[in-house]
Amino acid sequence: MKTAAAYIRVSTEDQVEFSPDSQLARIRDYAERNDCTLPQEYIFVDEGISGRKAEKRPQFMRMMGLAKQKPKPFDVILLWKFSRFARNREDSIVYKSMLRKQCGIDVISITENIGDDKMSVLIEALIEAMDEFYSINLSEEVKRGMTEKARRGGVLSIPAYGYTVENGQYIIVPEEAEVIRTVFRRYNEGTGMLRIAKELNALGIRTHRGGKIENRTIEYWLNNPIYIGNIRWTPSGKTSRNYHNPDCMIVPGQHEAIIDNETWTQTQRLMKEQKEKYRPYYKPMGSISHWLVSLARCGICGGALVNCSGYFCCNNRNKGVCPGNGSISAKKLSNIVINQLRDIMDSASYLSVPTKALQPAYQNNDALIKRQLQKAYNRLERVKEAYEQGIDTLEEYRAGKQKITAEIEEMKSQLHSHDESTKKENPPLCRSLMKAAIDTLESDTASPKEKNDMARGFISEIVKTGTDGKEFCIFYRI
Repeated sequence: MKTAAAYIRVSTEDQVEFSPDSQLARIRDYAERNDCTLPQEYIFVDEGISGRKAEKRPQFMRMMGLAKQKPKPFDVILLWKFSRFARNREDSIVYKSMLRKQCGIDVISITENIGDDKMSVLIEALIEAMDEFYSINLSEEVKRGMTEKARRGGVLSIPAYGYTVENGQYIIVPEEAEVIRTVFRRYNEGTGMLRIAKELNALGIRTHRGGKIENRTIEYWLNNPIYIGNIRWTPSGKTSRNYHNPDCMIVPGQHEAIIDNETWTQTQRLMKEQKEKYRPYYKPMGSISHWLVSLARCGICGGALVNCSGYFCCNNRNKGVCPGNGSISAKKLSNIVINQLRDIMDSASYLSVPTKALQPAYQNNDALIKRQLQKAYNRLERVKEAYEQGIDTLEEYRAGKQKITAEIEEMKSQLHSHDESTKKENPPLCRSLMKAAIDTLESDTASPKEKNDMARGFISEIVKTGTDGKEFCIFYRI
């Protein structure tokens, strides 16, 4: 008697005829008629999940992990239809081939009896192609239907803050609507988005998902036309904070407005004026405003310190979600770091600081090795996660861990050899290299990017500490 496993998947809850219970009942009946046992622990169900990507189906991945164990736990996987297994031909071919060729486990559709001769290969491939076509076509039809629904002003997504949905209509939530009105009023009075966000957080107000209010939350609310009775829909994809995307459709909705048109118009004018006012300070992608960018961090939340008009402050604090306080001028922070570098250079303790990061001969090679070393550590973590989730067997985990660990040790030895070579350098030369680094950081001609590259060679991070946010702890790449 064969041991069977059952895989059941439904994409949406409204597929009553394909419900998990109905699929399981048919599979149990098939197993009984074909002399198969179906243990309860080998029944895998993914509900409300698309079949387009296997990695997003937790029960499917757990089943695949068990299938790779030795000895194999079951002999066959039973499906109601092949479309339940996958709606992606690549996933279907990869996983079926692994099961059949490597694990000796067959995959059977109880309603699509295609046999086991050579013609069955062609028929199964046609079924897979048709399933993928159906999935792609369904996605297009859904998008087309939602676009048409948007044109009629219908409900398309979860309700925005201030509304709930009843009987397919947006209905105002009075206490939330009052918050929205307050946000628009405060902004039009001249209050910044960050201050508004902090005020709401202090009152314990949270988003529909339970998150804290950020300045970008306020920005989203102020740009959402739902509050004046309209519906916004972008057929080409998400808005991604591009509220003036030419592909956006804005049509009259069927719900009651929270904000009047006069308030909305004034808000849009003020936001446009603010953007124009600060546009000269925007930096192009890939450029940095100061050499300390990406090096300084907040000691309270771990967020990056960003350069705001010549002052470094916590980015999460700017969003209104970090309780930390205090900022420091970029000039003052630069002096703190450079003065500490001078102290190291002038003290005997400097002899214990490796100079490999300052050596042109080693700098690029070491940086490359460190990047590869970090990638190896990431691979090692993924191998561990695959084992813990049951995707890889213990033997596969051991083999993968052994291989990656050997690579890590080899890269460490290369770094160690560079360390040993730098220890033989003459200390005066080391001090001259440190002086060259300081000269670069103080130079008026070196670009922020050049200074940043130099600093990252021997500074790991700079952490803002202290109750007033005025103390800093500098960590070096020792």
